[in-house]
Amino acid sequence: MAFRDGADAGRRLAGALTQLRDDNVVVLGLPRGGVPVAAEVARELRAPLDVIVVRKVGVPWQPELAMGAVGEGGIGVVDAGVTRLTGVDPQQVRAAQAGARAELRDRARALRGHRPPVDLTGRTAVIVDDGVATGSTARAACWVARLQGAVRVVLAVPVAPPDAVRALSEVADEVVCLLEPADFGAVGRFYDDFRPVPDAEVLDLLDHASPGRRSGRPG
Repeated sequence: MAFRDGADAGRRLAGALTQLRDDNVVVLGLPRGGVPVAAEVARELRAPLDVIVVRKVGVPWQPELAMGAVGEGGIGVVDAGVTRLTGVDPQQVRAAQAGARAELRDRARALRGHRPPVDLTGRTAVIVDDGVATGSTARAACWVARLQGAVRVVLAVPVAPPDAVRALSEVADEVVCLLEPADFGAVGRFYDDFRPVPDAEVLDLLDHASPGRRSGRPG
């Protein structure tokens, strides 16, 4: 099964999430490719739509290895197991977090415009991406959503390798994945149209979400 584009993937993914329709849900797209997918999920679930802006914090001498993450509102999380095994000291962690926060502020400003984040307190956060390869960004998003007050975190993606799904099940309460190919390769293999999603399209999708789906709380 291949997806035509992000919207098609989102409609199919929404079909596997209908049980969440009345569950005080917020749908969070991982920018940028996850937002068109998330927009369709939010429409089907009649839920608020937002982006979740996170930055991985990598080990200084091995940046691809995540030792934590930062999110909006000054949230930061550190994987103590990774820092212990790699010998990263607290000062190095703080320096890496500061750099990641500066990047995050710029990205959040570009993606949100004037919009405040949707309040996650006491709600189910459904984090959506167009697919997962290593899973490090999705893992960071799950950490951050929980620290932002979500009582339940569901990660929903159209496609991911089986080992990534297993690993992400450790940080999400539930992982919903339509395809788990053993010969994964890359996310783009499973889309007919996998063009990059520009910031302007993300802004447009948020602008066109219904007022109820933009708001922090229903009503």
